[in-house]
Amino acid sequence: MRKVITYGTFDLLHWGHINLLKRAKDLGDYLIVGLSTDEFNDVKSKKSYHSYENRKLILESIRYVDEVIPENMWEQKVQDVRTHDVDVFVMGDDWKGKFDFLNEHCEVVYLPRTLGISTTKIKKDLFSIKNG
Repeated sequence: MRKVITYGTFDLLHWGHINLLKRAKDLGDYLIVGLSTDEFNDVKSKKSYHSYENRKLILESIRYVDEVIPENMWEQKVQDVRTHDVDVFVMGDDWKGKFDFLNEHCEVVYLPRTLGISTTKIKKDLFSIKNG
């Protein structure tokens, strides 16, 4: 079985997230998502609308996702790859080069982002509508 892992906050889920998850799953048989905890998002200065538990519930309902694990810190990725016997590490290409150090443990793939959508764009659009 070929295992794939990706990481993210996955807040305000949109078709760009779904495209990433589908393309990641297409690279293997089993997709693990490392989901940033609320505490880790605080460290990253990111604020999620949905709690970790709610984001986890949403991700677990997506057919491409086989398992969701907590992402508690940047440094856990090597251990996650080893512990879960991961073959492919996947991230969006906005992270290109940042995780190349994992090449000694697994294949690293950077997928192109879906054009025209992002959580940041959604937040900006909602703010514009609210302040019309």
